[in-house]
Amino acid sequence: MPHSFAPIEPACAKILILGTMPSVKSLEKTQYYGHPQNRFWPILFALWNEELPGEYEKRTAFLREKHIALWDVLQNCDREGSLDSAIRNPQPNPVWELAERHPELHTVFFNSKNAQIFFDKLIRHRMPPGLCYYTLPSSSPARAMRAESKLAQWQVVRRAVEWERK
Repeated sequence: MPHSFAPIEPACAKILILGTMPSVKSLEKTQYYGHPQNRFWPILFALWNEELPGEYEKRTAFLREKHIALWDVLQNCDREGSLDSAIRNPQPNPVWELAERHPELHTVFFNSKNAQIFFDKLIRHRMPPGLCYYTLPSSSPARAMRAESKLAQWQVVRRAVEWERK
């Protein structure tokens, strides 16, 4: 039974990006989006026209610098392989507790339609009011889409990071 990682939770998180569950390769590497063909890190750094560092610690430091929290909707599940369609017996992470710890949090992004579906079933009813939610195209290599198109749709993340609550 795979288990998700602890959240990357910067001080004063403004946005939260939620995946579904780490892939087999990510679990082996103990890194978020550790599969070399996953586009998460390249997309994220491209949003700010930054060069993608090779070191995982520099990648996670970038998230903290941008006040981006990162976690998965599911804490654990039964699953063979890495596909979301193979998930059985999903158990949620306490995402509502993270949201309550971060009053500056204003936007939650889902890194796939499946992340949003599991969130809606298991978590949304416990979330504090007033948050905005957006579903992004998955950064997974299993989600066939041109890189430029994914990047264009992910631009909303940069706008959310740079937006200030009045």
